[in-house]
Amino acid sequence: MRDPEVLEEVKSSLAALAAKSPGRAIEVRVPPYAAIQCGDGPTHTRGTPPNVIEMDAQTWLELARGETTWDAAMESGAINASGARANLSELLPLRMTP
Repeated sequence: MRDPEVLEEVKSSLAALAAKSPGRAIEVRVPPYAAIQCGDGPTHTRGTPPNVIEMDAQTWLELARGETTWDAAMESGAINASGARANLSELLPLRMTP
């Protein structure tokens, strides 16, 4: 079951990421809450994109808030990332308004 507060924070933080890095080169998935496409580069229109990042909501929110680093989350296995552009370390943490 999805927590409404987590849902709202995941959606708003993913929207902040998309605003910070517009494009369609990377797909970021935080199941079961949301998924977005962002990042400059070759766009994708059908099927699985070449650059995919997936993680749980807790990991995503910790990254977005600056409570953990990309490298630490990758090393712990909390992030599943594939593709040459599947790295958000330069975009995190995000500045989000409460």
